[in-house]
Amino acid sequence: MSVDQVEVERVVVTTGWARVLRRLVRQPLTLVCMAFLLLLVAAAVFAPWLAPHDPSRLNVPGKLAGPSAAHWLGTDELGRDQLSRIIYGSRVALRASLQAVALALLVGVPLGLVIGYLGGWWDRVAMRLVDAISSLPALLLAFGVIAMLGRGLTNAMLAIGVVFGIHLLRLTRGAVLVEREQPYVDAARVLGLSTPRIVFGQILPNVAGPLIVQSAIFLGLAQLFEATLSFLGLGIEVGDASWGQMLDKSRAYAAQQPWLPVFPGLAITLTVLAFNLLGDGIRDAMGRHGDAVLPWRRRTPKATPTPAADGGALLQVHDLRVEFPGQVAVGGISFDVAEGEVFGLVGESGSGKSMTALALAGLVPPPGEVTSGSVRLAGRELIGLSDADMAAVRGPGIGMVFQDPVSALSPVHTIGRQLCEPLRTHEGLSKRAARERAAELLTLVGVPDAKRRLKDYPHQFSGGMAQRVVIARALAARPKLLIADEPTTALDVTIQRQVLDLLLDLREGFGMTIILITHDLAVVADACDRVAVMREGRIVETAPVDPLFNAPAHDYTKALIAATPTGVSPC
Repeated sequence: MSVDQVEVERVVVTTGWARVLRRLVRQPLTLVCMAFLLLLVAAAVFAPWLAPHDPSRLNVPGKLAGPSAAHWLGTDELGRDQLSRIIYGSRVALRASLQAVALALLVGVPLGLVIGYLGGWWDRVAMRLVDAISSLPALLLAFGVIAMLGRGLTNAMLAIGVVFGIHLLRLTRGAVLVEREQPYVDAARVLGLSTPRIVFGQILPNVAGPLIVQSAIFLGLAQLFEATLSFLGLGIEVGDASWGQMLDKSRAYAAQQPWLPVFPGLAITLTVLAFNLLGDGIRDAMGRHGDAVLPWRRRTPKATPTPAADGGALLQVHDLRVEFPGQVAVGGISFDVAEGEVFGLVGESGSGKSMTALALAGLVPPPGEVTSGSVRLAGRELIGLSDADMAAVRGPGIGMVFQDPVSALSPVHTIGRQLCEPLRTHEGLSKRAARERAAELLTLVGVPDAKRRLKDYPHQFSGGMAQRVVIARALAARPKLLIADEPTTALDVTIQRQVLDLLLDLREGFGMTIILITHDLAVVADACDRVAVMREGRIVETAPVDPLFNAPAHDYTKALIAATPTGVSPC
């Protein structure tokens, strides 16, 4: 039994959300907060049945009474039952929190996702507006909204929701700036998924953790703001039960009845504390963090005219140049790849191989950009195409296998979902048909028990099996050209051999053309038909495999062969 098969037979690891729940139940303080908030929700829902008295019924002779059997928490200045008013006040508290946070989520998160993903002038303009709005204190903004729209809980929470939305926009944007550079996002783009599906289907689940935590904290802050506005007489209407309003009215009678401010004050304090501690508990259970990076503007280059096409070439690259600020990553390279050929791109680390692959697929990360050159796939110029046009090329035109198979897969989605998305996007299959086809692809690349493994997550696969999954996903749209960027680097020798054999078998079965990027000359000698040798962003030699190894023309190629410890020779 192979190493991968042993890995497949291991006990299934608990999924991500299940792990979060297991960590939550191990936090006693978090469980206490959850229990308190559940009781608060129950009190709000069942207030008519739980309240011992009508919260609005006046009883002036019994005013300012202390706790007793008839009135457990005493009565207020009008003889109204304090316990009943606190129970009904929970409705106002929860309504205020939900209104503010729901508005913030509906506005802030989508805007943050789009701004963070698009970057460029979208990001700069939006963030300047955000800075301007953030300069206004939250309560001052609430006072302005109430002055324009009138008193009322909804109007007050509208202002607070805008403030919270700005904070969520910043948080979401920062997380997206990190996630959009991850290999699984590039993999989704190579598969031709649309921008909305990448943003909301791939990136959003991966940044949801910090948003959930912040939303829990905002629920408590919204309650605090509601209590403050009601305390100032700007929240709910006079006479309605609100903890902040109860606290306000108690000031004038605290000397006569010292218990009057205690219970609404405790209700506010405990609720805000519970929401904040719950947010801290969720944060500790999730344990995912990220640092934001600055966005850069990406220009769409114009194609440089290329010589007349060779009829046998599927891919033609002419004078391709990729630059970063102050650095040239790819310095004007040219090559062509014939249909059905396995073309090797070899060189030391940092020679520009992977950046060439990203440029072919239109995935050069900012601040880098393709500044000149031409890339033709089956006669179609790719340089200068919009993202929407490139999305149609990726998948059926270009597939890609990345170096690190685990990071090339979204950690929060099952393998089945990640395989089904390109099938449903490009082939229009139903959900059931896509799953059947996904199982066939897994079986084709040698994953045992494929139907069961569709339910697994990437962390449940060994390195070799995860690489097979990445290959299966790249094949889902039946690409004409498959770019394999060092697909065996992270694997042991036995698994490397299996993956290479699999790629060569699939080339024949799918009629694909393959660009194999590697620094391993043994892989080149074993798998490629022709080879281009790269050094410092330039191609120094291109030749068929046998002549390259038997009579290398360039000194750098000779040095690479001489440095190979196994004495590579063509097979």
